[in-house]
Amino acid sequence: MPEKIDLSQIIKRGIAEFSPESKIEKVGVVVESGDGIIHIAGLPNAMAGEMIDFPNGYTGMVFDLEREIAQAVLFGPHTAVREGDFARCTGRVMQVPVGDALIGRVVNPLGQPIDGGGEIKTTKFRPVERLAPGVIDRQPVNQPLQTGYKLIDALIPIGRGQRELIIGDRATGKTTLAIDTIINQKGQDVICIYVAIGQKASTIANQISRLKEYGALDYTIVVAASAGDSVAYQYIAPYAGCAMGEEFMLNGRDVLIIYDDLTKHAQAYRMISLLLRRPPGREAYPGDVFYLHSRLLERSAKLRPEAGGGSMTALPLVETQLGDVTSYIPTNIISITDGQIFLETDLFNAGIRPAVNVGISVSRVGGKAQVKAIRQIAGRLRLDLAQYREKQAFSLFASEVGEETRQQLRRGALMTEILKQDKHLPLPVEDQVIVIYAATTGVLDEIDLAKVKSAEKRLINFVYEQAPELKPKLAAFSAETESRLKELMQKFKESI
Repeated sequence: MPEKIDLSQIIKRGIAEFSPESKIEKVGVVVESGDGIIHIAGLPNAMAGEMIDFPNGYTGMVFDLEREIAQAVLFGPHTAVREGDFARCTGRVMQVPVGDALIGRVVNPLGQPIDGGGEIKTTKFRPVERLAPGVIDRQPVNQPLQTGYKLIDALIPIGRGQRELIIGDRATGKTTLAIDTIINQKGQDVICIYVAIGQKASTIANQISRLKEYGALDYTIVVAASAGDSVAYQYIAPYAGCAMGEEFMLNGRDVLIIYDDLTKHAQAYRMISLLLRRPPGREAYPGDVFYLHSRLLERSAKLRPEAGGGSMTALPLVETQLGDVTSYIPTNIISITDGQIFLETDLFNAGIRPAVNVGISVSRVGGKAQVKAIRQIAGRLRLDLAQYREKQAFSLFASEVGEETRQQLRRGALMTEILKQDKHLPLPVEDQVIVIYAATTGVLDEIDLAKVKSAEKRLINFVYEQAPELKPKLAAFSAETESRLKELMQKFKESI
């Protein structure tokens, strides 16, 4: 006979074992929603920058706190949240996932994958906004970050931990220069982050395919906020990319971050500010637009070993109108960064690539961020180019020029030709040393300008064939190395 079940005992045991758990949720109600700006009533304890959960899995961020109303920006379609919907506080300020799991992935500014590669498995998160490292935690920038471009590495060097602005009109090669710098970091133990802000989705896809083609996506994180995304995404994208980079920097690793571009970022912030009815100032930008970019770019640094020991190098891009570097956003960012590389439309159209105007481009770190060889041999290069620009302008109006001027014009034209470089073909620093040394010592002076490119390739191959043991010694450039290189240059000159 089956044993009787005493239901009353089971119920009593269940009641005895039950321990009530209380959960408090701060819930508000959406009173107005439009253009990606959400007005929420009933969240008196919300924090500035706090993440807010809306129905259907959408997220927002508190932007303004008024007496009765909290205003948030929505990360998602404008129509996703409606009047009467509930809004829940998360108790967390805006944060994104960070760590090695993101390397090689394409994510949106919330750190969610958009490349079809599956879930990103990481337990680490960092706030998107963070105070920049203090002066005590920093150390001088003295380690080069090679772009692979002879002109930039020789004349406008970039160091690890520096902030170097790339500025110019549209279609002058700014993004190409940034992408090539990422490609050149292959094997250099540098984590790269490419932040695309407000570009067409097809353009971003092209950049991603370019990185894949050259094997650069293996050490790169792409944070994409396209023109079709909400302005909130475009606003938060650079801060999210910066937070991802800080995780590596604070763990002793070197990071290169590209912000492409901060003009569109400022425009997104202007749109949000005007929708929030903040007072417009110059060009309708809000008064804190300078702080918008300074608090972002100041987070790039080279840290002391005690503070983490890593570095984050920032290359912000800014678009100008008809070469006007004196307009509002360009002057703001020029004053924040440690130098600028100015790309000029006229040079680009004349076939000089990269189209860098050496006259107003500058690096405020200078020779400290160069390998010894380039530092020793590049001085003559700048002098030759400066003399060439001056004499070239003068010769346009002169009926005849002297022999000395003709020689300087010839030499300047040769230098300009040598410094030209095709896109997506960055040059290793050892190859740069060989070419620049040959140019400054007059080895290539007799070569026809049309044949300079082929002569350059022949010269590099000649040096490595004749003295393969020289390659690892070129960057250090000892007296012995220079003497051997001089011999090889003389042999090459005789063989032409």
